[in-house]
Amino acid sequence: MWDRWSDYYDKSEADYEPMRKTAIEYLDLQPGDTVLDIGCGPGVNFAFLRDAVGPDGRVVGVDYSPAMVERAERRIADHGWENVTVCRADATTADLEACDAALATLSMSVLPDIERGARNVRGALAPDGRFVVFDVRPVPSGPLRLLNPLVVRFIRWYANWNTEEDVMPALERVFEETRVVETYFAGANYTVVAENSA
Repeated sequence: MWDRWSDYYDKSEADYEPMRKTAIEYLDLQPGDTVLDIGCGPGVNFAFLRDAVGPDGRVVGVDYSPAMVERAERRIADHGWENVTVCRADATTADLEACDAALATLSMSVLPDIERGARNVRGALAPDGRFVVFDVRPVPSGPLRLLNPLVVRFIRWYANWNTEEDVMPALERVFEETRVVETYFAGANYTVVAENSA
């Protein structure tokens, strides 16, 4: 699915850029940190993450799609980023690198096992690390909920969305604290911060 969409990903890159940048701010990254980008796609977050961790930090992208990984590697090479790497792996089962923080933008809801992916990220996080997720869901309230059946069908077709699980409950089962910090488009897009008590 994502190999097929990899050539078209740039069309939505600019549309979601402000939301992705805001999500990255919630990571509270410090110079020298290591940050994971879960479901990194073609590396649209790399520049912002690299700016936040500085030249002594590390950015590690993880994606399952070979075409997405290839595009991410091309982006890294084009910019000459020596502290940014990407690996092709399943985020639910991969041996993730230890990190200070992790980010997932529009990727958790397409994992085949969302809770297992969240648990794997938690296992890689430092005790006081944050996992920030920007994702999509049906409209949670209001009259626009009437459109949810169409929205669900479209996202399932367009993005291979996992309709059997929900990101928020999965995060709540894995992390001690979760809070929605931003919502967009009547709540259909949202940013959540997940962490454990230090």
